[in-house]
Amino acid sequence: MIVAVIDYGSGNLASASRALALAAERHGMDAQVIVTADPDAVARADRIVLPGQGAFADCARGLAAVRGMREAIIASTDAGTPFLGICVGMQLMAERGLEHYVTDGFGWIAGEIAVLDVPQALRLPQMGWNELLFEPGAHPLLEGLLPGDHGYFVHSYALARGKPSETIATTDYGGPVAAIVASGNRAGTQFHVEKSQEVGLRILANFLRWTP
Repeated sequence: MIVAVIDYGSGNLASASRALALAAERHGMDAQVIVTADPDAVARADRIVLPGQGAFADCARGLAAVRGMREAIIASTDAGTPFLGICVGMQLMAERGLEHYVTDGFGWIAGEIAVLDVPQALRLPQMGWNELLFEPGAHPLLEGLLPGDHGYFVHSYALARGKPSETIATTDYGGPVAAIVASGNRAGTQFHVEKSQEVGLRILANFLRWTP
């Protein structure tokens, strides 16, 4: 299995690749994890991972600057290759982002990425560990997890006006916030799975064995 972690100038590439390799090793999976900016390598991969840090618009612009990469991601996932977006990588799955100005996303899930609407008592960004809330058995990516397990979040923007059917886990930060989304063979986590210790490794292992 070849797992392509996309290098477009944003995201915890080293941390994500190490976490994927460790998840594969622990669960006895033969996986070669590559960090690549080559669209052809992405097209040949069996799994695609898109990390992301910073502003939605900056990440979208950085991805567009890698010639042929956006097209390779779309073509491969249209053909059924499993995809995982991490943090802003997950946000790019939405229809558009509103950070700084309106920027188109992939449009794979409904909704837009807007600033978190939280009470004054809560600060932005949401930073730190927070509970994952979900129905057990709701999706293969949740296998082996329990409601109340924690992920590590760092974000000020989140999915708004999404479809409940595409949100498979939430967290609470002044109200429900989409934590994991999925549509077909494409999924994403708002939190950093690569920083979420055993919970993150479990999700990555589930992704590596996922056959949507």
